[in-house]
Amino acid sequence: MISFTIRQMEYFDALAQVGHFGRAAAQVGVTQPALSAQIAEMEQRLDCKLFERGGRAVRLTEPGRQLQPRIERLLSELRDLGSIAQRGRSAMQGRFRLGIIPTVAPYLLPRLLPELRAHYPGLEVELREAITGTLMEETVSGRLDGFVAALPIDQPRLMWEEVFSDRFLLALPKDDPELTSPPVQPESPVLERMMLLEDGHCMREQALAVCGRVRPVAMANYSATSLTTLLHMVAHGHGVTLIPEIAAKADKAAGDLKIVPFAEPAPMRRICLAWRVNSSRQDECRMLAEIVRAIAGSGSAQKHGDQPDPHAGERQVAEREYRTAVPDSI
Repeated sequence: MISFTIRQMEYFDALAQVGHFGRAAAQVGVTQPALSAQIAEMEQRLDCKLFERGGRAVRLTEPGRQLQPRIERLLSELRDLGSIAQRGRSAMQGRFRLGIIPTVAPYLLPRLLPELRAHYPGLEVELREAITGTLMEETVSGRLDGFVAALPIDQPRLMWEEVFSDRFLLALPKDDPELTSPPVQPESPVLERMMLLEDGHCMREQALAVCGRVRPVAMANYSATSLTTLLHMVAHGHGVTLIPEIAAKADKAAGDLKIVPFAEPAPMRRICLAWRVNSSRQDECRMLAEIVRAIAGSGSAQKHGDQPDPHAGERQVAEREYRTAVPDSI
């Protein structure tokens, strides 16, 4: 019977994900020769190549692709067992790997992290910022315990709870002469100047839906990976873009913009917290969803800076921790 060690499976999983021996070794905290040796031992036991080595890229072979979902499933089960052992009988304990989309993360996390730290000091939150498709894949495979994203979540192996709704507003240059009488109508020509996030971001599709009867043409050749980049471009007169209400009240770049509402019914997105069906942490995910819902319901997630805040120091620390842990790629 062919068997692999847990360490070998973790090395295989890291290499399959990043496609580079050096980065995979850094991810799992070993030297590149050590990782290469373990992969070579796996290939020797199977008597086949699992990865194609060529140039800088490393790709899975056909046997490697067949092995990958099995190893992901085994590692997921092992992580669940480790979480159960670490938490004992108490909920909200131990490591919790939370994913969050880039257009929510910088506005929600500075409020959420101090709340969790204050009420659940035994919970260690590890953050992963990525687009929805990536977060879905990593949650299904067990690399994440749950994630915050915009609906819809079209994946039968995931379940979710809605946590808050977030209206869309239109951001224009502060001295823009074109829109003189808000609210913005769905057929407004100003929407032709809409700038979009790149493919893969759910806000791109939401922006195209908002445009309705007009098609963005002025910036057809421009897209960005970052909402902050779009807002700075708008502030310098290069177009218009959608801004979620949660960002409009927190993003410093919004101070250089004209923010106007849409005509009713105003476009909006529904934010949820999702996790794997039958996950061992689904009770904690529901608790976390309730915490996010309470923050949003009280206005905490959307009223950053509106009133004197006795926890402002904690939240500034949380925001610095978030910025350190997650590159500013929003």
